[in-house]
Amino acid sequence: MKEILTHINGIPIHKNFVENLPYNPLLKVLLKEKRKARILSEVIFWKKVRAKKFHEIDFDRQRIIGSYIVDFYVKTLGLIVEIDGSSHDEQQVYDGIRQEYLESLGLLVFRITDFDVKNNLWIVMKELEDFIITHYETTPSSKIE
Repeated sequence: MKEILTHINGIPIHKNFVENLPYNPLLKVLLKEKRKARILSEVIFWKKVRAKKFHEIDFDRQRIIGSYIVDFYVKTLGLIVEIDGSSHDEQQVYDGIRQEYLESLGLLVFRITDFDVKNNLWIVMKELEDFIITHYETTPSSKIE
């Protein structure tokens, strides 16, 4: 039986820990710079999810996975949350390659826009709940005997 991580709206959510993720230590310097940058939408989102405020789920901010730094990562779900600002308008091919790579590791990527975090945060949080329920709900057919 899969281990339950939490419940969202009464629905049990199972853990999906992805082990042995690649890590590029050369990105440590860039990681520190990104954390200091304090991008407003990331700070707003972080305040909603840090310290297990969002359904007791533990989020990491600015995590190195392979040769990429992701905005937010949930180890217990194998879930990446990416906040796309206007710079991503010109990076659709790069973002696609990056997302394909991350998904090849067994991770899921939930993308939200900088605009929505700043202007529709309650909708973003509801969409995140729905995404987690859709992909991690423990149902009788998903249980491992």
